[in-house]
Amino acid sequence: MFNSNLPEPDLLKTVLEPLLEDFHYWFSRSRTLLETEEIPFLETDAQADLLARVVQSQHEVSAVQALIKATDGQAGVDTSVLMAWHQLVTECWQISMRLRSQKFQ
Repeated sequence: MFNSNLPEPDLLKTVLEPLLEDFHYWFSRSRTLLETEEIPFLETDAQADLLARVVQSQHEVSAVQALIKATDGQAGVDTSVLMAWHQLVTECWQISMRLRSQKFQ
């Protein structure tokens, strides 16, 4: 996993930066899905709301990445924000899996 004896900036670089890249990747994929697919089991408003939350989260991730870069790794992000992003990614994964399973039925 990671070395807990690393100095704090190195720990942030080792753990937080790859995590932010993962969020960026999954939000981008989710955004593409929500913008290009008609999801029959989601109401139009629900799909639009989910897309808006994904876009907002993308902006937040980009802002945190820029802040970390601008402060040379001296900035971080609250774990409650990370958990909210994780929950949103999980919600998007579930919708994607359900959509995929319905296409192959």
